[in-house]
Amino acid sequence: MMRAARFAAQLGFTPAPEVVAAMRGMADRISIISAERVRDELSKLLLTDGPRAGLDLLVSTGLAARVLPELPALRLERDEHHRHKDVYQHTLTVLEQAIDLEDKLPQRPDLIIRLAALLHDIGKPATRRFEPGGKVSFHHHDVVGAKLARKRLTALRFSGEEVRAVSELVALHLRFHGYAAGQERGGAWTDSAVRRYVRDAGDQLARLHVLTRADVTTRDTAKAERLWKAYDHLERRIAELAAEEELHAIRPDLNGTQIMEILGIPQGRDVGRAYAFLLERRIEEGPLGEERAREELLAWWADQHS
Repeated sequence: MMRAARFAAQLGFTPAPEVVAAMRGMADRISIISAERVRDELSKLLLTDGPRAGLDLLVSTGLAARVLPELPALRLERDEHHRHKDVYQHTLTVLEQAIDLEDKLPQRPDLIIRLAALLHDIGKPATRRFEPGGKVSFHHHDVVGAKLARKRLTALRFSGEEVRAVSELVALHLRFHGYAAGQERGGAWTDSAVRRYVRDAGDQLARLHVLTRADVTTRDTAKAERLWKAYDHLERRIAELAAEEELHAIRPDLNGTQIMEILGIPQGRDVGRAYAFLLERRIEEGPLGEERAREELLAWWADQHS
């Protein structure tokens, strides 16, 4: 049954009505299939050039409700004023747009970015709230979605690295909107805020660029253009800081061994606290140099024992 959905995507055919009926009638039987086999078929489906048709078939036959229930759950009942977009269709569009942007990544096709695109909004059903005035909110759906993604991908026996990467991307996919909003208000992120964005993205920065751009599905062309220009601006700032500061390898100006020597302390919790302090100073100020870092470390240490 999973393979029929994959072939529909991969080969571009429409399954015969009796095949669809059989899939719907036997959907419960998927429970006897190992999680590893389900994972493999789902991955192969996602790695096709056009996975939408296969995913739609999984949802319409009830198979998705049994192997990836977070996906059909995105078909939220629309409020009467249509104050929020169709989250399910939005998700499939984000997936398609992420695929179109994969040439920005080292490899194509990229399973992690496709999983992240598919799961980026799965926290919305649990966080949807109808606000005064008819507005709809999904506060913290990024945090909730990251937890749900981690749980589902673990159950499907994806590797630890895949689970980590996808859940981090889901958790970070809204971060850019603070940058765009700041630009619209005439402000901008400080250099330290840009450094934090890069630090938090870590080795997923290139994929986060793709996911954030793919997440723009508004029909308001002026708004879409503003968001794209804002992200262009953010990427330029990241590149400029990276050229100046080796931004992709942010670390304190002093390492753990130097911290222990300067403070005269053994390895332990205090070294970690000191390291975190220096990392925070590095993010806030940029490179300090060893001498200034030493002075600030000693001042911080003295404050801890005053």
